[in-house]
Amino acid sequence: MPGKTAFRVVHVSGQDDKFKAIELNIHSPTTKGWQSGRFCLYPQDIVIQLEKKVRLKKIQLLSHQYLIATKVEFYVGDVPDGHTPSLQNARYTRLGYVALSDNSNSNYKARELKSVHVDAVGVFVKFVIHKNHINKHNLYNQVGIVALNVIGDDLNDRPDYPEVEDEKAPSDQALAGLTNDAQNISPLDDLAFDMYQDPEVAQIIRKLETKKQEAALQERYDYAKRLKIAIQELQKVGEKLGKFEVEKRQAVENEDYDKAKLKKVYMDEYRLQVYKDLHVHDLLEMAGSRHPQVIDLEPVRKATPPHLAEIPPASPVPGQHSPSPKLHEERPLPSIKSKHPDEESETPQPPSTPYEERPLPASKNRGVDQLTIDQPEEEPSGTVTGEAEEMSDKDQRNAASAIDEFKLGLVAKVYSKVWSNREEGLRELYRHLEELPGTTDKDDAKNKFRAATFLIERTLRDKVFAVFTTSFSVLQMMSTTYAAKHKIHKSDLSFAIEKTLPILIQKTGDTAVRTRETAANFILEESKFPEVKSLHIVPHECLKPFKLTIAPRLALSRTELIANLYQEHGLQNSGLTVENMMKFCTQAIRHTAGEVRERAEKIIKALYKDVGQPVKEYLPPDDEKVRRNVLYKKLFEAFDQIDGKPSKDELKRQKQQSEAAKQKEVQALQEQLNHLKDMTSGKVPIDESVLKGDSDGTKGKDKKEKRNKMKSNKPVTTAAVDPPIEEESDSLLCSTCIFCNESNEKFTAEGLDLHYWKNCPMLKRCSNCNQVVEIAGLTDHLLSECEAKSNFQKCPRCTEAVLVADFQQHIADKKHPAAESNKSHCPLCHLNIPLGEEGWKVHLMGKDGCKQNPRRQEALNLNSKLGAGRGAGGRGAKMTPKPGPSKVTPRRT
Repeated sequence: MPGKTAFRVVHVSGQDDKFKAIELNIHSPTTKGWQSGRFCLYPQDIVIQLEKKVRLKKIQLLSHQYLIATKVEFYVGDVPDGHTPSLQNARYTRLGYVALSDNSNSNYKARELKSVHVDAVGVFVKFVIHKNHINKHNLYNQVGIVALNVIGDDLNDRPDYPEVEDEKAPSDQALAGLTNDAQNISPLDDLAFDMYQDPEVAQIIRKLETKKQEAALQERYDYAKRLKIAIQELQKVGEKLGKFEVEKRQAVENEDYDKAKLKKVYMDEYRLQVYKDLHVHDLLEMAGSRHPQVIDLEPVRKATPPHLAEIPPASPVPGQHSPSPKLHEERPLPSIKSKHPDEESETPQPPSTPYEERPLPASKNRGVDQLTIDQPEEEPSGTVTGEAEEMSDKDQRNAASAIDEFKLGLVAKVYSKVWSNREEGLRELYRHLEELPGTTDKDDAKNKFRAATFLIERTLRDKVFAVFTTSFSVLQMMSTTYAAKHKIHKSDLSFAIEKTLPILIQKTGDTAVRTRETAANFILEESKFPEVKSLHIVPHECLKPFKLTIAPRLALSRTELIANLYQEHGLQNSGLTVENMMKFCTQAIRHTAGEVRERAEKIIKALYKDVGQPVKEYLPPDDEKVRRNVLYKKLFEAFDQIDGKPSKDELKRQKQQSEAAKQKEVQALQEQLNHLKDMTSGKVPIDESVLKGDSDGTKGKDKKEKRNKMKSNKPVTTAAVDPPIEEESDSLLCSTCIFCNESNEKFTAEGLDLHYWKNCPMLKRCSNCNQVVEIAGLTDHLLSECEAKSNFQKCPRCTEAVLVADFQQHIADKKHPAAESNKSHCPLCHLNIPLGEEGWKVHLMGKDGCKQNPRRQEALNLNSKLGAGRGAGGRGAKMTPKPGPSKVTPRRT
């Protein structure tokens, strides 16, 4: 039957001083293997000499995880008969080659095992190793081989049959044929077995395997069954002990001798306990009896103390190797005591030890294949009973404060790779904090609070939703019940929120909808906690401006979060201010995502509606250049709408309508004046109603409205009242004011404009826009036509236009008489006067008229002078009409 063949390295073309080829002679978990020299020449050669001449059946090669050759060639060497086996006498025959993967798929964390089935005879095996694969870890272009293995048949020996008392054994040709089958290679001879097994346990397993085969031939099937179970359990135990051996060697390299000592004690006690539980001495029949007795191992030590179990195994760092181990020395098994001389011992039970059931990577009857074996450190060390796996040294150092407060068991669950363990750890943490008495020392309560914050900070990043939500429960209890019960200081509470809140904010941009919503809802709830609300930390953290390159989902979630906080808490004593909100929003409205910009615009509009003008201080000035930007144009138009002002487009449209109406009135007035001219020249009959200006109440009214809307720097009647005067320059009609009916030879086109602007007692200049309007229509002008109309409001009592700033005081004082429905109300002296045009003329031009009309006195003085001049026989200007409608009779021709 093919078996493992011993060999030694007799030649190597080059090697690294720290990783010599002699390492290939040993198979154990601590083997470092061979590496070529730095920047060596290729190909590299390795020659091994077998213990004796064999028929090769299988060659195995375990490659380094990142010092990987592109291909390896295999040669078998033999010497002629009668010659001493040596390198000089060897003659080699090429068997072929295998190509190796570049290992990028495993991120250079797995080793590749190549198993090649051959059929050749020889005493030497030569490996030709070609150039390396290029990767970022292989800095010196090296290649490395961790282990070699050769399996073959001894040509000089016949198959051995176990000695049995039963005479049927030699004649059992079926069993003999099975034993001699060349393809029936034991998995215990596979390279994967030795590389991950403790050497001592591996030897015991091989001895038990031999015993099992003997028991099968002797038909001792119960005994064979117990051996089979023990082998299976020992394989698992051997892997675990092999891992511990690597960790012990690593501790020695790091000069951590305390840890190395504890590991050694733990391994010895664990090994003895397993041997005892499996009755290894009994199964090996070391007493020589074919019928083993029921025996127990003498308890040299008790079970492993609890504190030893808390020491986590340190995972070997890739690229680092433990010192080369010495060849394993067989040490005697512990002494035994015989108790009951029963014929057969009971079936051994698997030991209750913290190892993981993992099948061996090797298998029987593989052809030329490629097998990738994970490194031992990649395997989780959790238990089959659901207990949390041991923590690494790095994790223990990081969680030292939490371990001091909550013990290793709870923290190990929170750090577990199994999500159910993490959830259970959080529940235990919740119960521990909740059940902590209120009389606990203040410093102890504070330390537990900070240690719990450290654990929650870790679990909030968990991708499993159940663990994520359980973290909320613990954090909520800590921020409310625990903080109030133990009077946690504000600085400690702030510390917890500052550590956890950024993680929650980041979670609001998660791809999972329920994770986003849960995180956002918890932040809103947290901002309402009485102990947290007064600190104003939640708004402060949420309002930190983000970069424009932030993911749209996260930016939108943060903007919505600010909107909800503002809606819930407002600006009063909430940590939200105009300054920090506008700084956030001005950054958000420049984000590339449209949804983010729209949400930020809504926040700015709502803020302007509440506080008004201060919002504009954080925006560019409102001018035409800025309004070319669509974003700012929408904002400023919204501001105008909130203020009650028309937008720029509305103002432009109103101006166009006003100019169109003005042009229409000018044309109508021009036609009327042309008609008056025709009457004066006698071309058409004289129409008295036209001369009065109120024939049907429309034409005269149109003239007045036209005059009301003329501005100071533009003569009111330049365009509309420009009658031709070349024929009748002294015409009475052309020299008459259509408002006060005053006639004067100086009333040419320019003269009338000057009269309207300075002297007409029926008109007044608006102090806000400098437009000349009728006094009777001054209130309507201020409320609807004036450029400053937004500054005025109509009084419901006196119907006058009152400044908005003085409106409340005006209403309260009630100084002005109330308006009457059947009378007009003067906006100058605030008195009620008779209704109609005649009432206005008497009030504004009469001797006892409006005292607040400065032009009234000027008109009265002018009339006095004109009357005195006429009484003296003067011939100056024509008589100024008295108040009331004057009848102008045109000169007939």
